[in-house]
Amino acid sequence: MQLLALALYNQDNRKPPRVLRFRPGRLNILTGESETGKSGVLAIIDFCLGRSKPGLPDNPIDRTVAWYALLAEFRDGRRMVLARPRPAGESTIEAFVRSGDETLGLPSADELIVNSNAAALRSEVSAHLGIEDFRFQPPAGAARYSFDVSVAQAALFCFQSQDEIAASHTLFHRQTENGIAQAIKDTLPYFLGAAGPEQALRQHRLGDARREVRAAQRKLDAALRQREALDTNGIALLRLAQSEGLLSDVPTAPDADTVQALLRKALTVPPLAPISSDIGDRRQELNEERRTLRAQLQEFDAALTTVDRWQRRSFDFIGELHFQVDRLKTLDLLGPERDHNTDVCPMCTQPLEHPDPSARDIARLTDRLSEELEQAAGVQPVRQEHRQALQAQRDSLVERLKTNGALIKELMASDENMARLQEQHLRAAHLQGRIAQTLAHDHRPTDTIGQLRNALASAQEVVSVLEEHVANDDVPAETEHRLADIAADMTPWARRLQLGQSAAPNEAGISFNGLKVVIRRPQGRLAQERVGSAKNYIGYHLVAHLALHTYLRRHNRPVPSFLALDQPTQAFFPSKPRDASTVPDADWSTVTEYFRLLHDVTELNEGKLQIIVCDHANLPDDWFQEAVIGNWRPDDNGTRNALIPPDWLA
Repeated sequence: MQLLALALYNQDNRKPPRVLRFRPGRLNILTGESETGKSGVLAIIDFCLGRSKPGLPDNPIDRTVAWYALLAEFRDGRRMVLARPRPAGESTIEAFVRSGDETLGLPSADELIVNSNAAALRSEVSAHLGIEDFRFQPPAGAARYSFDVSVAQAALFCFQSQDEIAASHTLFHRQTENGIAQAIKDTLPYFLGAAGPEQALRQHRLGDARREVRAAQRKLDAALRQREALDTNGIALLRLAQSEGLLSDVPTAPDADTVQALLRKALTVPPLAPISSDIGDRRQELNEERRTLRAQLQEFDAALTTVDRWQRRSFDFIGELHFQVDRLKTLDLLGPERDHNTDVCPMCTQPLEHPDPSARDIARLTDRLSEELEQAAGVQPVRQEHRQALQAQRDSLVERLKTNGALIKELMASDENMARLQEQHLRAAHLQGRIAQTLAHDHRPTDTIGQLRNALASAQEVVSVLEEHVANDDVPAETEHRLADIAADMTPWARRLQLGQSAAPNEAGISFNGLKVVIRRPQGRLAQERVGSAKNYIGYHLVAHLALHTYLRRHNRPVPSFLALDQPTQAFFPSKPRDASTVPDADWSTVTEYFRLLHDVTELNEGKLQIIVCDHANLPDDWFQEAVIGNWRPDDNGTRNALIPPDWLA
C-alpha cells in the first residue's frame, strides 16, 4: 500500500479541495517554513487510516476543513479512497470508503457522505494489505484483552512524528501511549513473519488446553474433597447414632464400606412409639381440682375470720358489761333502801339542772345487764363448736391440697422424663433423616474420581503436545532471527551517517523487549538513550525504520509500503527556522547525507518503498529537487504556500 494523494475539502463546497500528490515508490519531500502545516500531513494520513482522533491542533486546519481524504494504491493495482469527516468533538468513527481499479481518483466534495465507519475501514484496508483474518489471544493469565490484528497495528511502523523521531527512549509511533507498546510487541512477530495465524491459533489452543487442565484439576480436587467429606460426615453420623441408641459397638476407625453398612443399619431401627396423651389429661384434672380446693379454702378462711371477729367483739362486749356492773356494785347504790331525791346533789344538797337517775332505774339497768351477760355466756359454747367445725373442714381441705400438690409434683417429674424421652425420640428421628439424606446423595465417587483422573491426564497430554508444537514454533527466537537480518542493514547505514558508537566492531540492532535501538559492543549492550545527542537519536531512528521497511518489502509482509517522517533534520537547525536554507552554520554535509540515505534506500527497494519527508531543509542537489513534491515558502509574488490555501482563511 502506497499513497497517491492527500486531499482536504473545505467547508464551502464551492471551493476546490487542497490536494497534495505523492509519487509511489520514490522519495517524497515536502519542504517549507515553520507553521505551514507540514506536521499536520502525517496526522491526517494516520487519521484517514482509521484513528478515532485526528490529533490536529486547534488551528486553521481544524476550523476550515470538512473532510480529509486519502487515495491509496495496493500491490495488485487496486485503489481505495479513505475519507474521514472532521469530527464535531474530539473524535469520530464516521468514514467514507470507495474501492476501484487503477482509474479511481479523488471524489468530488458532493460525493463525500458517511457510508462506513472506522472499524470497517480498517477491516477493508487490512484485507487489501493481505493481513490474515485472525484474533490475537494474549497468553493465559495476561491482564490484557484480545484484539483483531489489522492495519491499526501495522500503521505503527509507518510514522515518525517530530517528537518521536528525536526520542531518546522509544523507537515506534505512539509507543508511549497506554497499551501501544504491548500491541507492538504482540504483533511485531507476525508482521516480521516470525508468527502467523497458525502460531496464534496454537497459542490460543494451548491457552484453552491449560484452562481445561486447571478445570479438570479443580473437578478432581472437588471430588476428592467430597469423598473425604462424605467419609468424615459418615463417621460423625455413626457416633451420633451410637449416642442416640440407634447403634451399638461402632468400630473406632471403620472403613468406607463399614460406614455405609452401619448407616443403613441405623435406618432399620423402628421409630419409637409416641408418648400417650393421658398424662396431659390427668395434669389438667389435678389442676382443676386444685383450683376448686383453693376456692373452698378461701371460703372457709373467710368464715373463720368472721367467727373470730364476732368472738372478739363478744369478749369486748362482755368485758364492758362486767366493768359497768362492778362499778355499780362498788358504789353500793343498788340497794332499794337508799332511795333519795334525785333533784339535788347528795353531796352539797344543791339543786341539779338535770336530775340524776334514781336508784330504782339503776337497779333495773343492772338487772338487764346481768341478764345479757348470762345470755352471752350461753352463746359462747355454740360459737366455739361452730368454729371448731369450720376449722376441721379447713384442715381437711389443706390435707387434700397437700395431696393434690404432691400428685402434681409427681406428675411434673414424670412429664419432664417423658419430655426428655420425647426429645430423644425426635433427635433419633432427625438423625435417621440425616442419614437417609446422606446415603441418598452419597454416590461413592470411586468411579467418578477415576474418570476425572483420566480426563486430567488427557488434558495434560494435549497441553504437552501443544507445548511441543509451540516450542517448535519458537516465536521469540524467530523474531530475534529476523531482527538480526534487520540489524545487518542498520549497522552499515549507521556507520555511513557516522552515528555515535557505530564504528566497528559495534553493531546496531532493535531490542524486541525494549522496543528501542541497542548497540551491541564487545563489552556489552548499550541502549540508544546512552548514545547521546539529538543527531544520534534521529540517525538511529532513521536507520532502524529504513532497515525495518527494507526487510518488510523484501519479504512482502502486510505492512503499508510507506514511511512518513517529520523533521528528520531538526537537530541541525533552530527550533523553528523560517527557512533552513538560510541557516549558514548548519551541518549541511550531514543533512545531505541523511537525505541521500533516504533516497538511496528507496532506490534499493526498487519502487516497493515510498518515503514521505516533511522538513525545513531544501537542498540544491538535483536528486533532492526531483524528490520535492511541495515547497511551502512564499513565491515571487509573496504569496505564502501552506497546507491550507490563503483564500480558505479569508
